[in-house]
Amino acid sequence: MKNLTLKQLRYFEALARHGRFRHAADACAISQPALSMQIKELEEELGNELFERSAREVKLTAFGQMFASRAHDILRAVDELGDLARASRDPFLARLRIGVIPTVAPYLLPAIINDLNATFDGIQIEVRETQTAKLVQELSRGDLDLAIVALPVSEPSLTELKLFDEEFVLVRRLEDEGRPVPDRDMLREMRLLLLEEGHCFRDQALSVCRIGSARPREIMEGSSLSTLVQMVSAGIGITLIPEMAVPVETRSAQVSIARFQSPRPSRTIGMIWRNSTPLVRQLMEIAEVIRRSAGSVQKHHFHAEV
Repeated sequence: MKNLTLKQLRYFEALARHGRFRHAADACAISQPALSMQIKELEEELGNELFERSAREVKLTAFGQMFASRAHDILRAVDELGDLARASRDPFLARLRIGVIPTVAPYLLPAIINDLNATFDGIQIEVRETQTAKLVQELSRGDLDLAIVALPVSEPSLTELKLFDEEFVLVRRLEDEGRPVPDRDMLREMRLLLLEEGHCFRDQALSVCRIGSARPREIMEGSSLSTLVQMVSAGIGITLIPEMAVPVETRSAQVSIARFQSPRPSRTIGMIWRNSTPLVRQLMEIAEVIRRSAGSVQKHHFHAEV
């Protein structure tokens, strides 16, 4: 095993993740033939095939699956050595890789980035916006330092830290302004507009309405909160959105906003990171900045409503 290299392990992990040589090569910023050669040399060094190859894709062999688990552990340990060096060298994170779910990113990120830049001079912030499941995967791989998501995530390898709570509001046609707010049982009988599968906010909205499953005619889907609000404006149905989204999503839509009666439905937004990261002190400082950012956004929204 003298010739086994970390570079080969990273190429192997990329190919296992993407399932195609071209995609893996693009992710690694090398040519496809070069990647193929490195994988072949790795297999020769191991004396076993790692992948089953076909014209369209590659799949891990049984040995490849066992190897993938060990390779993942090795690469994460190496990455954490780099994190340890970053933690001891810098009073703050010179580079911060943040993941954010789509129902938070457009509304909170501007304030977070401004406040982080003001607090940590010279910090370089990289942002990744995607759904929770993908953020958890990328965080576990070491591609992110932290992620801002709806809690709980309940992943044993990750630490969860609550940042703030946020209420849901009901979005209806403008003509419905001032009318009584329907209770949860009434909401089940109305045409509900939801985010498509994979968004945690979809599941939260279904829970608010006490809907486990619904017939297609009762539910319509959109890819973003903006789409849902515009659909409400067109008279297609009703929807729920998080409170922080109200100023952005309603400024160009003819809709009315209503608050539910107590107990008001809400969600908990928090930060997650790997249990093994040596950057805990820095991440706790980041969390305090994010809390202040969220508080400022929520306060601004409250005054705007008043």
